Amino acid sequence: MYAVIRTGGKQYKVAAGDVIEVERLKIKGDDPTLTLTPLFVVDDGGNAISGADKLADYKVGVKVVGDTKGDKITVFKYRNKSGYASKTGHRQQYSMIEITSIGGTKAKKAEKAEPAKASDTPDSDTVEK
Repeated sequence: MYAVIRTGGKQYKVAAGDVIEVERLKIKGDDPTLTLTPLFVVDDGGNAISGADKLADYKVGVKVVGDTKGDKITVFKYRNKSGYASKTGHRQQYSMIEITSIGGTKAKKAEKAEPAKASDTPDSDTVEK
């Protein structure tokens, strides 16, 4: 089973047990677990589930493992013949998250009513008065 989740303005295809790097998540409190609502789910049988009404029952359990930083990026701006030069740097902050579970309360549709047995239906010959 896998799901497509959205966090930090990006979409990720994840399965249970995956550890991925996403833009930094600020967690309030000491509990490092979160639940995310998926955009798309494919179950073990290969059935694709999409649509907000069907996905409301599904949740993706996430545990924040730690925080990291990306590679250093040097930004150099230069304007020719004007004496302007500016050099700055940037390191993006990321959170490492582990996908603990994908699933939910799969709302089963009410089973179709069984057709009436022949003994339950009145015969056309006998009419009650």
